[in-house]
Amino acid sequence: MSKVMLITGASSGIGKETVRLFQSKEWRVAATMRSPVKEEDLKDVVDVELVRLDVTDKDSVREAIATTVEKFGRIDAVVNNAGYGLVGPFEAASEDEIREQFETNVFGLMNVCREILPYFREQKRGTIVNVASMGGRVTFPFYSLYNATKWAVEGFSESLHYELRPLGIKVKIIEPGAIKTDFYGRSMTIARRDDLKGYDPLLEKAMPRLEKAGAEAPGPAIVAEAIYTAVNDDSWKMRYAPNARLILTLRKLLPDWAFFSVVRNSILR
Repeated sequence: MSKVMLITGASSGIGKETVRLFQSKEWRVAATMRSPVKEEDLKDVVDVELVRLDVTDKDSVREAIATTVEKFGRIDAVVNNAGYGLVGPFEAASEDEIREQFETNVFGLMNVCREILPYFREQKRGTIVNVASMGGRVTFPFYSLYNATKWAVEGFSESLHYELRPLGIKVKIIEPGAIKTDFYGRSMTIARRDDLKGYDPLLEKAMPRLEKAGAEAPGPAIVAEAIYTAVNDDSWKMRYAPNARLILTLRKLLPDWAFFSVVRNSILR
């Protein structure tokens, strides 16, 4: 019997590429998104079911899991991919913007984990894949809030794996570097305040360099491959960094002052 994967944030970028890859490998896929009626590319793909799921709406999470089990009879893996970036000076971000960033990237991911765990515990197996970022282990200027959410995902996932391994449930973390997707477009929110000009000289240096890194980055297929590898890896390996191994290694080896100097010289000077 074909295995079944449920993924959040499947309407674009990494999510959509992951759906296509798993389907091509004969998995059945619940491709979830907030507005499945708007999806054109995936609507007629065999073994792909479009399901409404808003990670900030607990009822929709519960219903999406139930719909997937009813349609396909099982769930073998859940991929928490939904998320977006709030960037800019921390001082410019409103309280509502900060809360929304955490509601989606952290609490939304936790909502999905909470709802799938009873099902995985009952069947004594299952894999949870949390898409974090290299920004969950290293930081960059003007990404303080996005970094904070991804560090939270890393800590949550690492602690969770201790609880779930004895139950036969695997936890995997994906840590992509820069990826050429709409993260730098519709999936990015920029915090702004018209009366806040003190950061403008730094922003004028940093933002074009950060956007250039995204424009020159590999496409989402490299992350989809890492997700597929993680889901099908029978080991208890937890972290997969498809295109961020060098910077993560440097962060581990270099003292703070040296690594911080590398980031400052690359982005702010």
